[in-house]
Amino acid sequence: AAGITAVAVRREGLSRQPISLRPRPASLGFDAPGAGLSVCVGRRDPQPVRPPPGSPSSAGPNRCLDAAEACTADARCQRLRSEYVAQCLGPTAPRGCPRARCHRALRHFFARGPSALTHALLFCPCSGPACAERRRQTFVPACSFSGPGPVRPSCLAPLDACEHSRVCRPRLLAFQAACAPAPRTPDGCQPGQAPSCLSAYAGLVGTVVTPNYVDNASARVAPWCDCAASGNRREECEAFRGLFTQNRCLGKGLGLCGAGVWPVLTVPS
Repeated sequence: AAGITAVAVRREGLSRQPISLRPRPASLGFDAPGAGLSVCVGRRDPQPVRPPPGSPSSAGPNRCLDAAEACTADARCQRLRSEYVAQCLGPTAPRGCPRARCHRALRHFFARGPSALTHALLFCPCSGPACAERRRQTFVPACSFSGPGPVRPSCLAPLDACEHSRVCRPRLLAFQAACAPAPRTPDGCQPGQAPSCLSAYAGLVGTVVTPNYVDNASARVAPWCDCAASGNRREECEAFRGLFTQNRCLGKGLGLCGAGVWPVLTVPS
């Protein structure tokens, strides 16, 4: 029988003990299409990030548009955002977009930008498809997330690449640790754990396992992959994808806005 590969980290300062990928239950309730989880932005208060008074959409219901305008009004956020847009929409290489440069610029955006603004873009709550589609397109998914081509690769490909990446490997380990379920708690998540889970999730954007919103009808997230062609490593593949699609702590973090909780998020540099 195939075992479940551990994601080992050997970088100084991080635990040398691997965190095993373990199978998740088939469904935990929030993975169904159309679940429509609300999501949070990185602020201490229950007020959304808003563009300057008088802005054309300052009174509008599209919170992702509001977040984009707030970033535009901040010089550092706008500069870093312009950098990742330029890289992700840059000249197309023979084999596709310049994904490595796109990912690097996205990591810089989250590491160096004002977290209240960068996370407002990533976790802006939506109540309709127009807002949700804007949120899904925020980080140029055609280059940073999906493709090339319409067929999703096996999740084993990005997982194996991540295990050999100095950038991705510690971030995936941090995500696994921060979002590890707590079975003895009512909602499967320790008190105060959800904000650190969201922070670790944001740290994966710009790596080979970059996740994104999978449609504009819900707040479901996943990497660009599936497990249809995973062979005798199917269990391992499903466990990795389940870190995103069936993770109770991540689901709670994505639903914090609806509960009136507004965490302050930070991303590892």
